[in-house]
Amino acid sequence: MSRQRVHIDGRQLEVSNLDKVLFPDVGFTKAQVIDYYVRIAPVLLPHVAGRPVTFTRWPEGLAGQAFFEKNTARHAPAWVRRVTVPSPGSSRGRETLDMVLLESVPDLVWSANLAALEVHVPQWRIGSSDRAEPPDLLVLDLDPGPGAGVTECARVAHRLRERLVDDGLDPVVKTSGSKGLQVYAPIRCADPEHPSRYAKALAQQLAEQTPDDVVWRMEKALRPGKVLVDWSQNNTAKTTVAPYSLRARPLATVSTPIGWDEVDTVRDGADPDTLRFDTAAVLARVAEVGDLFDVDARHRTSLPAV
Repeated sequence: MSRQRVHIDGRQLEVSNLDKVLFPDVGFTKAQVIDYYVRIAPVLLPHVAGRPVTFTRWPEGLAGQAFFEKNTARHAPAWVRRVTVPSPGSSRGRETLDMVLLESVPDLVWSANLAALEVHVPQWRIGSSDRAEPPDLLVLDLDPGPGAGVTECARVAHRLRERLVDDGLDPVVKTSGSKGLQVYAPIRCADPEHPSRYAKALAQQLAEQTPDDVVWRMEKALRPGKVLVDWSQNNTAKTTVAPYSLRARPLATVSTPIGWDEVDTVRDGADPDTLRFDTAAVLARVAEVGDLFDVDARHRTSLPAV
């Protein structure tokens, strides 16, 4: 195993196997993964700061075995911020998890060196007392079933945007980096269960209005040709892939913030592949247009009662 020490922003880290190919289909190496996360850090870090991170790790790349990892603090250097949070019903009977927060470029380099290709975070942050605050984001994950795709997701996303705006919310949208789209809105709430209730009711309404296009239940038998509006990601025990995170997919795609004009262009018939982005495309987009996932600059409001 080849190792070398690097100094980044005053921190010393040891990195290893930089020439290991993690994405065989495109020859994307660990060095390129690390480089991407360093370069995207200015727009990624604000979206994960304060949010306990769940990693998906691929030590041997996409050709090998992967695993999710929440209890990550045992691996971390002393300077990576740690937090202890209640365990969401671990099968091993743990009452708490010791998790990490990614808040600096060295933090991202450390995690990328672990082949933590994907970064997943909850819709809530850790407060000043190291306790979970109420959710500050609403998310609706649009997942196309067999026979559906990004075009169908764009149609549903357009409808969701109209409904959210009618309710006083200010939504943003990103690609999942895989098959679908994800619609978010900055919110205020006191009850951690309120976002789930609201999102479920919204998904049910869309499914009732267009049952041939939308489904709100997850049973696979219901999903061919339809888009699942997954409201369950608002459960405080769940996480969603972070904006600008790589995805462990063959083409090394990225979960990419997009404009509503881009959504509507695909809804109206443009090539859905225009909403698939690799790391080079994402870095170029950010250099040109900045952060389209600007939730902190948008209107944050309370959810309607449900």
